[in-house]
Amino acid sequence: MNYILDMARILLPIIIVGGIAVFVILRMKYKYENGTLGKKKTKSSQNLLDSLIPLGMMIGLVFAIVLNMFTTVSLLSAITWGPGLGLLAGYLAYEQYSKSDSYSY
Repeated sequence: MNYILDMARILLPIIIVGGIAVFVILRMKYKYENGTLGKKKTKSSQNLLDSLIPLGMMIGLVFAIVLNMFTTVSLLSAITWGPGLGLLAGYLAYEQYSKSDSYSY
């Protein structure tokens, strides 16, 4: 029984984060095929929009490492969960920012 629980503890984060990655990739592919990817008026706004997903992954990784320093969560599990949840957060930020109007300053 312990063997099965250990296997589940190892595989569950990989399966969940893999599902998140497949979801984000398929949604972005759908938006690309329909021509509904986010477009901004200024180059700097477009650069920020294009960088939100990778930034989310990096922030998620940093958050996971900091969380690992102060809790008993294993580093390997934190490295799996952090960028995966950061990918989802970056995608949600991309969706939100691409819908907002762009103003030139």
